[in-house]
Amino acid sequence: MAKKKSGDIVRCGWCGDDPVYTAYHDEEWGVPVRDDGRMFEFLILEGAQAGLSWITILRKREAYRNAFAGFDPEKIARFGDADVARLLGDAGIVRNRLKIAAAITNAQAFLRVVEEKGSFADFLWGFVDNRQVVNRWKRLDQIPATSPASDAMSKELKRLGFKFVGSTILYAHMQATGLVNDHLVSCFRHGVCCE
Repeated sequence: MAKKKSGDIVRCGWCGDDPVYTAYHDEEWGVPVRDDGRMFEFLILEGAQAGLSWITILRKREAYRNAFAGFDPEKIARFGDADVARLLGDAGIVRNRLKIAAAITNAQAFLRVVEEKGSFADFLWGFVDNRQVVNRWKRLDQIPATSPASDAMSKELKRLGFKFVGSTILYAHMQATGLVNDHLVSCFRHGVCCE
């Protein structure tokens, strides 16, 4: 269900009243991303989110940016044991050894994809035939957790050596980066985010 906020603005109900969440909903979620750097940032953040709430990660986003070299994949790909130890001691991020290792592995895999295919963003957009999937959900309970495209993307990214890229994580990534527009039709952002 969409939720009415101040004035006549109607938003997707999942973002509640938290200013961090509403800003993310209003400014980023569902906006088509065609930039490799932004795609990589969301891949790192979505992997960190696994098993946690997205608001937890949003609140830690700046700490992640600082801890992970501004989400620079070339720098992260070279992280070694000392970096892992530093990250495990950083209270600003999720201190999970597997998620930290996955971020490093994913940076290395990301660079291979860019080298082989030219663009990570273009590669991901290929899973939706380079066109945003615009859904017309009326209720939050209609929004799926996965799709055939996220299933295919997950299978391929795992084959390419990525970690923490299950179909549910990747569907959330697709929503965040606008490959899928899952704003409810009653939400003021639904039409705005259509590409």
